[in-house]
Amino acid sequence: MCGIFSIFLNASNSTDSDLYRYGTRTESLREMAFRQSGKQRQRGPDHTGLVVDNDCGFAMVHERLSVVGVKYGSQPFVSKDGTVLLVANGEIYNFRQLAKEVNGALDEDGDVYVPRSDCDVILAYYEKFGVAALIETIRGMFAFVLYDKKNEHVLVARDPIGIIPLYSGVDNEGNMWIASEMKCLVEKCSEVKVFPPGCVHYGTRHMLDPKPYHKPQWMFQTPSMHVDLLKVKQYLEEAVASHLHCDVPLGALLSGGLDSSLIASIATKMMTKRHGPDYRLKTYSVGLIGGPDFKYSKIVADYIGSDHTEVYFTVDEGLNYIRDVIYHTETYDITTVRCSIPMHLLSRFIKSEGIKMVLSGEGADEVFGGYLYFHQAPNPVEFHRETVMRVQNLQYSDCLRANKSTAAWGLELRVPFLDTDFVNYSMSIRPEDRIPQTRMNGKIQSMEKFILRQAFSDNYLPAEVLWRQKEQFSDGVGYSWIDTITGYAASHVTDEQFSTAGERFPFNTPPTKEAYYYRQLFEELFPHRSCAATVKRWVPRTDWGCSADPSGRKQTAHIEQN
Repeated sequence: MCGIFSIFLNASNSTDSDLYRYGTRTESLREMAFRQSGKQRQRGPDHTGLVVDNDCGFAMVHERLSVVGVKYGSQPFVSKDGTVLLVANGEIYNFRQLAKEVNGALDEDGDVYVPRSDCDVILAYYEKFGVAALIETIRGMFAFVLYDKKNEHVLVARDPIGIIPLYSGVDNEGNMWIASEMKCLVEKCSEVKVFPPGCVHYGTRHMLDPKPYHKPQWMFQTPSMHVDLLKVKQYLEEAVASHLHCDVPLGALLSGGLDSSLIASIATKMMTKRHGPDYRLKTYSVGLIGGPDFKYSKIVADYIGSDHTEVYFTVDEGLNYIRDVIYHTETYDITTVRCSIPMHLLSRFIKSEGIKMVLSGEGADEVFGGYLYFHQAPNPVEFHRETVMRVQNLQYSDCLRANKSTAAWGLELRVPFLDTDFVNYSMSIRPEDRIPQTRMNGKIQSMEKFILRQAFSDNYLPAEVLWRQKEQFSDGVGYSWIDTITGYAASHVTDEQFSTAGERFPFNTPPTKEAYYYRQLFEELFPHRSCAATVKRWVPRTDWGCSADPSGRKQTAHIEQN
């Protein structure tokens, strides 16, 4: 998972010398850009590339994690004539298709285009076909900045779901900043914003104006298409296949829940066909000793024949990382902090084993309404609206957690459930088919993600996992984790402090002492008021009669697991 950073000086600040002016101070633009981008260097520990153009007044930096095109894929990419530059973070899953189209458009005497990496096709496709065709055709998880010297235009885009983070800012001199992580901007920028998913800016280099390019019908109206289980299966398998392209050692997260288990199972079938029957996918689970997830992850690992590792942590170890995790994830949301700590610890272990890329199961709960509070949806229409909201807010919760917890250790995480084509098909299924349904298995049980389970009921997973109730990650690592971190955080906030929460934090006022503690740490690390506005809290629907606590154990549908 790479990091990108760009700064574009406004006209009055641009000079033909390597200087960046900030108030009464001046410093080297090169040194400043390198230093500020260094705050996210953990995202790309393999190489730092920097281009400074004093004549045009900009700097572009790339912190590289080498996963695809290891030998030739270092960035920034520069076009043959030197007029177009690109820094990109992510994976372009259809880059081979894009490269073929570029070659098909070459003149008879043109050189054959060979992409330096998957992201290199962004530049080549832009040069051949323009912005609209590029944005319409590209598939993957991405955030990128492209600068075209010929027309002095900046192209900035982010993937439809927001799998890859991207922030923008403006400093007091009117210079425009863009980075993968907010921490690169807060020291200099008077205002910081999230660059929205599914949006593109193409135009002036002095003010971002993101326009939505991803506008599927399911976002705006309740779908009526009946489910086709074969298509659900086909789209997910195609998504996994596209996500397996990798030039370095890979693995998969395996909690023992339905989602990660399905991804690991599908990947194993595909990699076995590719490499032979002796292939074993490396899989990993994390938790406290005795955590409920370990039982089920072992069942799956034995079933698919993976090379499985259980990573244990103690409650005390987890508590040590609260501040670090808030710094890396750049959020104070309760459930994101709770979940990110085990994922942060797991990512560190996985990277120590030489793995650079892992598959994971994020996204299925948003698309199929898998969280236990969805059992209390009053009707299919409201169910659909809630799934739409959850998908649109993934950038603030699971995508943010998954990306930044792994990137903190230079590990890339890929999420096949959030493949654009899979999401668009699945969200276009009528909510009557996606809403929790009753399964008869000796007793009547309402099951979330029912059609996903049905679609893969043929030899993908053992029954006890295929039909296992949703257990949220922060619960599945061990029930005492949430109980302890909640009490620990609350113990650091006095009644007097909490009584003035609304005055100290008028925006997103913390509802509990635990929330207050995380917010307090966040404000210490990111003191600008605009930083707090980049966070949205993950809260179940209390107006449906659900508990406001994000733990699945607090919902009435939850069944204790051991």
